Amino acid sequence: MKSINPYTGTLLKEFQEHTDQEVEKAIQQGQQAYLKWRNIPLSERCELMKKAGKVLRNNQDKYAKIISLEMGKVITESKAEVEKCAWVCEYYAEKADEFLSDEPIDLPDQKKAKVVYNPLGVILAVMPWNFPFWQVFRFAAPNLTAGNTGLLKHASNVPQCALAIEEVFTEAGFPKSVFQTLLIGSDKVENVIDHPHVKAVTLTGSEKAGQKIASQAGKHIKKTVLELGGSDPFIVLKDADIEEAAKVAAKGRMINFGQSCIAAKRFIIEGPVYDAFIEAFKSHIASYSQGDPLDENAGYACMARPDLAEELYKQVKSSIDKGAEVILEGMEPEEGKAFFKPYILGNLTPEMPAYKEELFGPVASVFKVKDENEAISLANDSDFGLGSALWTKDPEKADRLSRQIESGAVFINSMVASNPHLPFGGIKNSGYGRELAENGIKEFMNIKTVYVG
Repeated sequence: MKSINPYTGTLLKEFQEHTDQEVEKAIQQGQQAYLKWRNIPLSERCELMKKAGKVLRNNQDKYAKIISLEMGKVITESKAEVEKCAWVCEYYAEKADEFLSDEPIDLPDQKKAKVVYNPLGVILAVMPWNFPFWQVFRFAAPNLTAGNTGLLKHASNVPQCALAIEEVFTEAGFPKSVFQTLLIGSDKVENVIDHPHVKAVTLTGSEKAGQKIASQAGKHIKKTVLELGGSDPFIVLKDADIEEAAKVAAKGRMINFGQSCIAAKRFIIEGPVYDAFIEAFKSHIASYSQGDPLDENAGYACMARPDLAEELYKQVKSSIDKGAEVILEGMEPEEGKAFFKPYILGNLTPEMPAYKEELFGPVASVFKVKDENEAISLANDSDFGLGSALWTKDPEKADRLSRQIESGAVFINSMVASNPHLPFGGIKNSGYGRELAENGIKEFMNIKTVYVG
């Protein structure tokens, strides 16, 4: 398993994949750790999670550098990612007792009942490379605090990140095997899901990966949470603050160099303000400067792998060949290189990849609509339903239209972002289940009714 710097193409480190015997041992150790971990008082588990947050903050520069070198994220974003991981650790350390407290139920016959929350056991997390720390901590913070134990199968191009995350929990003082990294390829995941000690699976990844994981887990009646792709609409109505909307739109498309499930991807603009928005949007996108991922002043560096840049360009070229308008010209990536430049594409029709497919990189699809009804219709004309943004100065209109948008979240006059306080997840082909907030800590719990006759 190779760790390669996508910016330079140099090999950073190489790791031996775990054998089937080593995987079996890890699962057995995870189960034995769970049997003890679930009985440790919640207050002690919360204290350890708080310490994990401190480990992250005390080593922010170290972990940020690993992220940037291994997947090409600019260092300022990598530091912010590590800080966000510390935040979610602290959030669940503070909130777990409230979220998992017994809930009394009043019964009409004066009998007593309550709901209690028990952990399930060993949970497998199959995680992606784009936010290599945050995606994992989004799963680990609530689940470890709740008494589950975790097995991480991370993306094969970020093994150093995977091992560094395990190090965080070790340094924080978590008992051995409460959290373990499995260095395995995707072809070994099925065997892990099949194992009787593995009680549930969470995946952040592609639709195809989600289908495979859900199918395999379903065969064994194991619960899954899936956070899959997105093609988030960014709707700008004629009464919006156009300059602010364009500025936030550019950030929403360029954050993590566009390699985010909840990045704004489809920009739907009401006719009267279309030209003004496009002019400002194009200017803001063009202002982002390319540089080394370790350069504090770089706006972006490169994509995470050369094949990802090539795949994205194929979608762009196919759209252009079918008649898409090039509003901002990017570049064709060199063979074997991860470099890319942003595109803005307009005049899009349903047969073009840029109309409906997820463009996982810095390519913006823009649409001109005649009114708010057409805007909502176009926003919902997607197989995805993860996040969405709606820009208008009219609070009543914002509330009314937000209820019509088919997505797991609507951010009004703001950029879509994950936050420990807010439930996170999608509908349609963007998956199911919720992470973060109170919902997230309860997904992999036995919600048990206790009745006293």
